[in-house]
Amino acid sequence: MAEDIKTLEENFRQQNKSCFILGASGETGKLLLQELLEHNIFSKITLIGRRQLTFEGKTYENLVQEVVDFEKLDDYAAAFQGHDVGYCCLGTTRAKAGAEGFVRVDHDYVLKSAELAKAGGCTQFHLESSRGADKKSGFLYLKVKGQVEADIEALGFDRFAIYRPGVLLVDRQESRPAEWMARKFFSAVSAVGYRSMSVPIQEVAKAMVSNTVLQPEQKMEILENKDIATLGKSAGK
Repeated sequence: MAEDIKTLEENFRQQNKSCFILGASGETGKLLLQELLEHNIFSKITLIGRRQLTFEGKTYENLVQEVVDFEKLDDYAAAFQGHDVGYCCLGTTRAKAGAEGFVRVDHDYVLKSAELAKAGGCTQFHLESSRGADKKSGFLYLKVKGQVEADIEALGFDRFAIYRPGVLLVDRQESRPAEWMARKFFSAVSAVGYRSMSVPIQEVAKAMVSNTVLQPEQKMEILENKDIATLGKSAGK
């Protein structure tokens, strides 16, 4: 499959497409950016966020950065114009932002960004969601994730890919003790082949990049944890 991906990447590269990333300062977003730069499938990459990010090295010198106020996104519609592909890794936690803040970031900001991107000509949108996302869930986190999936699907992108990873196996910069314990547990069980509930974050980023160049028949697709792990692992070979 790796050879097929490389061929598809080359064909995609020749189309001279551009993309944007929401949430490039987060754990998945950082690795996604690295993967996109390494594979070089886009002629232009734009980071859209609430602050300017600092990078070192020539690898990052051609990045475009758009600083926006997510509370007034309509004022920044121009930042979302002219992109072919959009990636969204934007998100927070209820513990960090409170219930209202969590809904505002993970639903309102994400949906409004998708709306502006669609209006600006974006045809392909990739959303990092969560395992168990369901707009009918009794759990706020899963309900919000499921609702934003449904709302973005209704926008009618030519292609909409949803990624639902389980526990992300990554060493976060910020301290989240409960997540740390969960990651240690799932890292152990993953080592013996149990991969339905966790995935290394590198595989999520690799899967998102590889899936971009694939040509599925359906307009909307959902990649569950196992699908992400399989695609991400094969892409790394």
